[in-house]
Amino acid sequence: MMTSATTDLIRVIADPLRLQIVTLLARETLCTTHLVEETGARQTNLSNHLKVLREAGVVETEPCGRFIYYKLKPEVIEALAESFGELAATARTTRETNRKRAC
Repeated sequence: MMTSATTDLIRVIADPLRLQIVTLLARETLCTTHLVEETGARQTNLSNHLKVLREAGVVETEPCGRFIYYKLKPEVIEALAESFGELAATARTTRETNRKRAC
């Protein structure tokens, strides 16, 4: 069953720019400057999205001199994937047993 935390995480990642950020951070740790270059988003807009991702626990920061680098927390994505895997398994069982509610 999907928890409210899982639902909140889906909402956070569902935004197209945040999903793009997550996808980029899955490949490498990047600073805001790199993310601006890769996404074409404005720095202030990107910073706001990074704040949402940070507060949701999807990314973590790593200071490096005067820059802040962002990295994806894979365990968060794994937990989300596990939730979807459980949902798929339930749907498979329901389909195989032809389970339906009577009208």
